[in-house]
Amino acid sequence: MRSFSTPCLASSGEVNRRKRDKVHPMSLTRVSFVAGEAGDWAVERITTLRGQDLASARALRRIEAAELVVPSGAAWALHGVRSNERYLERAEKERLAAAQPGLGRADSLLGALIPIRKSDAWWNLAQDERRAIFEARSRHIAVGEEYLPAIARRLYHCRDLGEPFDFLTWFEFAESDAGAFDELLGRLRATEEWSFVDREIEIRVRR
Repeated sequence: MRSFSTPCLASSGEVNRRKRDKVHPMSLTRVSFVAGEAGDWAVERITTLRGQDLASARALRRIEAAELVVPSGAAWALHGVRSNERYLERAEKERLAAAQPGLGRADSLLGALIPIRKSDAWWNLAQDERRAIFEARSRHIAVGEEYLPAIARRLYHCRDLGEPFDFLTWFEFAESDAGAFDELLGRLRATEEWSFVDREIEIRVRR
């Protein structure tokens, strides 16, 4: 593997890297989800809910680092950055920070990666219009809070990286909470917000 920081004079990869670093300073943590033959998580199934498929793979790695990783021989790789939450109000941010568990808990043997892309209709809305759909009407934050701390979640942004998805959401949870996780997904997908989703893949994994 190599990172995007590998010197390459005047190459298109270097130009793209500079653009990405200009948008996302080095202080932000990058993530690379690399699917292939080996990894920390065994892939149990890949389900396409909307849009184009992803290739099948046996395993998945989640690599958080200062640079994005360019894999060799991978089935696919998705990249994102940890950034500020776009639609949170202060009280919501503080409640989530207090209740949100960290990743890597010993009993969290199951995981899920859900990449999502929203339609142009969503991005053509103003910020306050998106917030109204996201929380006032769809209650995305309030619904998610009901499943804390059982289900750990980490959101990555990738729209500005030129990636095929806008968001990558990673979840970890215990086998005893698998039903609750399915319920959470069902409730979110029934909201007005999800009518703006035009590509969604669900990758279920086991540690």
